Amino acid sequence: MARVKFTTDSAADIPAALREELNIQVLPFPIAMEDREYADGFDFTPEEFYDMLLAASKTPTHAQLNPYVFLEVFEEAWREGFTHLIHTSINSKGSATCANAFQARGEFYKDHPEARDVFHIHIIDSLNYTMGYGWAVVQGARMAAQGAEPQAVADAIQDWVDHVRVVFAPLDLRFAKKSGRISAAAAFMGEALGLKPIMTFTDGESKILSKVRGERSVVSGLAGMCKKERRADSPYLLIRGNNGEQAEKLLEACRQELGDEPALVFPIGGVISINAGPNLIGLVYRV
Repeated sequence: MARVKFTTDSAADIPAALREELNIQVLPFPIAMEDREYADGFDFTPEEFYDMLLAASKTPTHAQLNPYVFLEVFEEAWREGFTHLIHTSINSKGSATCANAFQARGEFYKDHPEARDVFHIHIIDSLNYTMGYGWAVVQGARMAAQGAEPQAVADAIQDWVDHVRVVFAPLDLRFAKKSGRISAAAAFMGEALGLKPIMTFTDGESKILSKVRGERSVVSGLAGMCKKERRADSPYLLIRGNNGEQAEKLLEACRQELGDEPALVFPIGGVISINAGPNLIGLVYRV
């Protein structure tokens, strides 16, 4: 009988309650802040981190997950008798973490040739961030709990990340520019005119979809984009940061434009808020 282990990293922003309910192992990125190291998503809540981030004397940094971290995870799952491990990774174009997972898989099978045909390690490069891939892991874990075959689960996760759209608006571009991780934001020069970028990721690269004037236009722009693009039978998720007022306005706009409730309203975690800033709203949906 197949036994499937689900793993991902903390930039997937899977809320703690969901990862505990579905037994998803989330590997925390280490965050260095004010001469101390934190485990992203475990040493603080997202809301606590927003306050820490804004109060920090300099922008925190986060490191990649190295091959040794993954090797330990693979070794443990093998010892515990799992037949499959499905790891869904942060965008390979923004982090070496995904490449490190592939490296660790090769090292694991080199050390354990007897495992090659009985313990299958699937690694999926999301080419995205936040619940753009976190939701796929959640849905995959639910499928497995209902008896789906491991390959069908891996295929469903891959299908979601191949067709997902994450649209978001950093309402304050300071962090995106400092981090350099969102290159399109760094090149955007519209603040003096009151312009805000609505952004996405295409093939792992950041892209500005439109430039709108003021936060009201951001809200209507995001909701309108989702209404136009979202596949009819798919859910949508709402991304929020520390701007509760704009998140509520986006929620109401989606209710009116889309006619249904989001499958989940979730906060961005530490890694995402370092790179995009905590003052952010957005949507996740399938196209």
